[in-house]
Amino acid sequence: MSMNEAGAARRGPYAKSAERRRSIVAAAHTVFAAQGYRSGSLQDVADLVGMSQTSLLHYFPKKQDLLFAVLNWRDSITGDGTTPPDLDETFIDAVVRQAAYNEEYPGVMELYTVLCAESLTAAHPGRDFFVTRFHNLRRAYVEVFEGMERDGLLRPGVDSSRAAASLVALWDGIQTQWLLEPDAIDTAACLRDYLQLLTRDASGA
Repeated sequence: MSMNEAGAARRGPYAKSAERRRSIVAAAHTVFAAQGYRSGSLQDVADLVGMSQTSLLHYFPKKQDLLFAVLNWRDSITGDGTTPPDLDETFIDAVVRQAAYNEEYPGVMELYTVLCAESLTAAHPGRDFFVTRFHNLRRAYVEVFEGMERDGLLRPGVDSSRAAASLVALWDGIQTQWLLEPDAIDTAACLRDYLQLLTRDASGA
């Protein structure tokens, strides 16, 4: 057996295992988005993949492990919201671009919305994930607004911390409305309008 053949043989089972894990995570995304974490069962996920629950537990020994895999998979698609804008675009343009990008993945948005709301319940395993996520989002946006204030681009009287918290709340709320009535809501335009109320251009206007 050549070295290439030996390498392929070693990679074969690993690649198959990795593909099976991805299939399980994708199925769990579908189940959790439709039923929530508490109501969606491991058996539901296993049935969707076409395997036994015992086999599924080989890849994800606990339901909580699968939840975190789904949440991390979600962020790998749409990002965690803290990515700074490119050098050639403003913060407002970056937010609008991200909002439009998110709408390309309505199922992922639905999952996020369902699990975020559900994490408010007692002892939900995703609670710390969302607490940390919101904390990091607010901190990232505060840094942006404070930088804009130093550059004279933030309107007088705007509090960076409150503006950051309001942006997070508005974005999530508008996305929820968009999921319910996509033809009636323009997420990007709503976010742009809000940010334009807080900021002014380099001329001071």
